[in-house]
Amino acid sequence: MKKSFIILFSLLFSIIYTETKAQAFQKGTTAINAGVGVGTALGGYGKVRPAISLSVDHGIWEVGGPGVVSLGGYVGTTGYKYSDSSYNAKWNYIIVGVRGAYHYNGFENLPDLDLYAGAMVGYNIVKYTSDLDEDYFGKSYGSGIGVSGFAGARWFFTDMFGVYAELGYGVSVLNAGLTFKF
Repeated sequence: MKKSFIILFSLLFSIIYTETKAQAFQKGTTAINAGVGVGTALGGYGKVRPAISLSVDHGIWEVGGPGVVSLGGYVGTTGYKYSDSSYNAKWNYIIVGVRGAYHYNGFENLPDLDLYAGAMVGYNIVKYTSDLDEDYFGKSYGSGIGVSGFAGARWFFTDMFGVYAELGYGVSVLNAGLTFKF
């Protein structure tokens, strides 16, 4: 497993430095983020399943000044498992949302940088199971609609590949990972 990870990392590293430089996020650009998160506002305790998320942004129009507005989507999941001598419980969270963002492209000396901020409307699907009476909490414990904000940055090493970090409410407070631009 470690050897496979080292080989994959080496391959990605070599691609980063052999490709051409990237361009700013523009109208018509689609960027897909795949990341892992830390920290959550969803609650829970015990053993934590890592938060993973996938988001997409598509540049739909240029606005006055150096910026582009995008629309896109988000899906993320995490969970918790708790066990002791009296009971076992499990919480699974899935958030599915629609998001919009403003991308600032005013850094002439940093065309590979994409700074953005936006808002998301999403639905939090919560599933609770335990060996206690299910009717106590119900199977959809805490599910509902939510509104959130986020801010992030992408750095593109090539025209199609980069990394990102994003702060905001989702399945985690901080997400970071790979981004792909088409």
